[in-house]
Amino acid sequence: MTAQPTRPATGPEPTDPAGSPAPTDVPTATALAPDDGERESPPAAGTGAARPAPGFWSRLGNPPRAPLWLGFTASVVLLVGGVGGGGTLIHDPILTNSPLGFWRYGHGKELATALMYVGVVLMAWAWVRLGREVLARRVGGRAVLTTAVLWMLPLLVAPPLFTRDVYSYLAQGALPLFGFDPYGVGPEAMPGTFTDNVHYFWQDTPAPYGPLFILIAKAWAWVTVQAGTNMVVGVIGMRLIMCIGLVLLIGALPELTRRLGGRPAVALWVVVANPVMVIHLVGGGHNDLLLVGLLAVGCLAMLRGKHVLGIALVTLAMATKASAAVALPFLVLIWAAQLEGTFLRRLVRAGAASVAVFLVVFAGVSLAAQVDLGWLPALSAPSMIVNWLSLPTGLGEFVHTALGGVAPLPKQPFINVARVIGGAALVAIVVVQWWRARGGGPDAVRRAGIALLAVALLSPATLPWYLSWGMAILAMVPWSARGLQWLVFGSLWLMIVYYPSGEAALYNWGYLAACAVLAWIAARSLLRPDPLGFRRPKPVPARTSLTGAEPPRAAAVGGR
Repeated sequence: MTAQPTRPATGPEPTDPAGSPAPTDVPTATALAPDDGERESPPAAGTGAARPAPGFWSRLGNPPRAPLWLGFTASVVLLVGGVGGGGTLIHDPILTNSPLGFWRYGHGKELATALMYVGVVLMAWAWVRLGREVLARRVGGRAVLTTAVLWMLPLLVAPPLFTRDVYSYLAQGALPLFGFDPYGVGPEAMPGTFTDNVHYFWQDTPAPYGPLFILIAKAWAWVTVQAGTNMVVGVIGMRLIMCIGLVLLIGALPELTRRLGGRPAVALWVVVANPVMVIHLVGGGHNDLLLVGLLAVGCLAMLRGKHVLGIALVTLAMATKASAAVALPFLVLIWAAQLEGTFLRRLVRAGAASVAVFLVVFAGVSLAAQVDLGWLPALSAPSMIVNWLSLPTGLGEFVHTALGGVAPLPKQPFINVARVIGGAALVAIVVVQWWRARGGGPDAVRRAGIALLAVALLSPATLPWYLSWGMAILAMVPWSARGLQWLVFGSLWLMIVYYPSGEAALYNWGYLAACAVLAWIAARSLLRPDPLGFRRPKPVPARTSLTGAEPPRAAAVGGR
């Protein structure tokens, strides 16, 4: 993910006959180079970028109008479609028994689902077009942020999109309100409105989340009960609380990006304007959003020398989801690097202080939430998910399928063995990255991002939004042009591996192949406006000398 050599920018960007930048395999070197000042070039004619204007738009960074409104339209379409095709309520207080109730059933639901896919395509198109403007330095970080925020606004009041997890959050928060241990029983122990909307797969599963999240979910479940157990209020409120993590991430991103060597506008485009962020994390209301925000501000605090604060913030991230714990040993190295003495002596001192901060913070949150360590056994709950997005699980399924043609064999033993191998590989990756990060500083933060990405891919279960753990950090490092194309492909393909209703689509091979082709076209179009080569360039007259003079024109037939 480091920047690769690209051809130098020696003059104005070439244009095609239509006035748009000519298709190139990679952008100019200046498009990806770090730039603390985020200088912006004047918009080129025909690019879709808005010309600088004084007043309101200028204060917003002069975002390019075409991607801005295209993405906003996509969000509105997703909102309208999501009311019928998303993770809808079993008993909707707004649509049930109303003239619009048809939108949730039969052909109405099919139309709503199709509309959601239209919204996904429009959002992908808007994101790629915004990316072209960012790489060409026609817009800066403020414009990217303005655009992403406008895209998200309609989704703040939408039903859960491509997931039903937020209903599980509310039910797990309601369990302690009614005297149940969320780490001992699943939502089915508490029949009622909260439980009715939880996906059947998680009905008997204890909460796999940390005490901070249980405290938050419990508080908002209480508010929801006071509102008459209004699940619309519950969903919207839970999503807004999770967006606190997005605010933290955006606040830490500019300085953290400069420390990691990246470019803020590119980082904002990679992680904040990304459709996985807009549709999955914000539209889906996932608690991973709170994790990445606390992780980002914790890493920045460590680099600023505020070590106690940094460890405390990442401990809170772990108290949301346990996966954030992987970053803590890397933060200890940052602290140790700023002490004096031998490496071992510095490591012991920083490690002891970090453990003390961790214990105080974690114990305090656990006491506030009135829970014990019962969440540790509940961490095995995600391993119940069996899909091939997890590389070890996919390997086990592949071997079982390959041998299944010879003799009928049970699948689970193959998956279990592959998960053990994946766990060993994960431990090796994390240990190697930690040792190489012993110099501390920004490199330790970058390697923590690599370790978190490895956790998402090599854990027994992987879901699309899990990759945000590592990408929230790795978005801030320098990126090559080819790396950004892979990012576009992966992000857009991850968008559709779950159906809008929240059911998995990972074994619908024809559907996945068609979506992969579309994602590939989008990835190519980031750097080539005509990715399939349909446009035929106008021939350029030959030149006869280095001075650029054109050859004399031959006399036409007929002496004209």
